[in-house]
Amino acid sequence: MGRFFSDTVETALRDIYYQMWTGRGQEAFQRLEQASAAGDGDASCLLARCYCGGQYVWEGHHFPEDDRKAIQLLHKSVEQGSALGVMVALRSRELPPDLQKKMPFSSLEEAFHEVLSKAEAGEPFCQYTVGNSYFWWDFLSIQGKRPEDFPSKDAFRSYLRENITRCEDWLWRAFRGGVFLGGYNLENYYKNGDEDIVSPQPEKAWEISRIGAEYGYPNYQFYYGSELKDAQRYEESFYWLKQAADRGELQANFYLGYQYELGQGVEADSAKAAACYTKGLEEHGFRIGCSNRLGALYYKGNGVEQDYAKAFQLLKRAYDLNNTNNWGAYYLGACYYYGQGTQQDYGTARKFLEMVDWDCPNAYYLLGCLYAQGLGGLEDIAKGVAYLQKAGNHSQAKEELSHYKKTFFGGRWVRR
Repeated sequence: MGRFFSDTVETALRDIYYQMWTGRGQEAFQRLEQASAAGDGDASCLLARCYCGGQYVWEGHHFPEDDRKAIQLLHKSVEQGSALGVMVALRSRELPPDLQKKMPFSSLEEAFHEVLSKAEAGEPFCQYTVGNSYFWWDFLSIQGKRPEDFPSKDAFRSYLRENITRCEDWLWRAFRGGVFLGGYNLENYYKNGDEDIVSPQPEKAWEISRIGAEYGYPNYQFYYGSELKDAQRYEESFYWLKQAADRGELQANFYLGYQYELGQGVEADSAKAAACYTKGLEEHGFRIGCSNRLGALYYKGNGVEQDYAKAFQLLKRAYDLNNTNNWGAYYLGACYYYGQGTQQDYGTARKFLEMVDWDCPNAYYLLGCLYAQGLGGLEDIAKGVAYLQKAGNHSQAKEELSHYKKTFFGGRWVRR
């Protein structure tokens, strides 16, 4: 039996939170399922949190998300006698009166004090749970207090402030002890304060990402690296993004690949950029960006063997995921224009090339050819010439322009 919980739960807490980067999260998840089925209420509670996804566990564990199952497990943990389960169910608004009657505690306060005693003895997840009870005002339900129980509004406000401010110390203890979630609530607490009872302290909020990165949390290493990248502190950002990626934070791979590709804070290396983008394809939030940039590398043959079919597949996938994102429009237009990786289709090529809203001589050249030559059945020599001229010193555009002239009378553009 562990110091605070069963061996299974303590091992799971270590692998899911306190040392979340070790890659043992899936094993811990399976052990929790077995322990929950065997009657371990704390295991049921922790397993419920796993099923809630990125809101309560690191997404790098790749746990299945199932809100309905999470609720069932929370209820089960209460009935199995977990004080932690009672507090988490209360926080999740999943402790209705009929379920509360089934818990083996005389009151919410009794369950709270069991969790509090473990928090005071140094258990980080319990420290986080206690901190939350103050941060989210659950102490009102735990202590059974109402505004009318106080002689004045000022007395009630004083009571609220006294309890709310207790969250800060408990959340810091949890954050230092291995529960990255404590940092989320601390940042919220410092940025926003709490209504008109606790004043914001924004100067403290910006330190959270750095501290979390130094504590070794992969997600915070990504957050801090991203902030440094935005500040153009590229060598520092590369260091933290690399740390995050090496520890399994998939989000870091897009920015890391970008820095490799552009040589920001590190020697440019398109092959390493491609490897990062490939890993980043697994991450939902940056899937579009990774698909686009990796597709462009395959199109140009930078860092990877040139492969138009792969390029088109990646670029089209990015567009299909979000057709308001036109980053890959030139490459898709070129693929359709030349029939590279897909069937040649001048009409579709024109559609994508006209999405290009930045200075892109290659796109202007192709649009010039499409209109001037009437490719795809829509001839407009004057419009084509305008695009070719817009391409500036583009050698192929200049060559194409040489095939057109203005008539002496009327000044119309015609073929020579």
